[in-house]
Amino acid sequence: MKISHWILLLFGLFIILCMLILRPVPIVPESECLVVSGKVTKIFEGGTLDACFRLEGDPTVYYINRGLEQGLTLKGLRDSLMGQEITMKYPEYWTPLDPNHTIKHISKLEFQGETLFTELRD
Repeated sequence: MKISHWILLLFGLFIILCMLILRPVPIVPESECLVVSGKVTKIFEGGTLDACFRLEGDPTVYYINRGLEQGLTLKGLRDSLMGQEITMKYPEYWTPLDPNHTIKHISKLEFQGETLFTELRD
């Protein structure tokens, strides 16, 4: 009987861990987003068609989930944004896949006051 309790406990913990890992990135109102601005030093593809950005002096990777499926191109982004100051807005959330908060999901990307990408809903 004790073994079955341990199995149930482990199964429950496994389900909870899966729910934490597989939960979607929250889409929050723009007023609740964190904001970062900086000069773009690198733009690359990461994950599955994700458009990824690195900013000068910032070790964080910022990404637009499946951005290359949503009309953005690496060439277009590089041509217009490399070496330029951009502003990104992103939700604050935690996942066990990124315990050190070194990867951020971009909810809104702005350049020179113009919105280049947004998934925010007002």
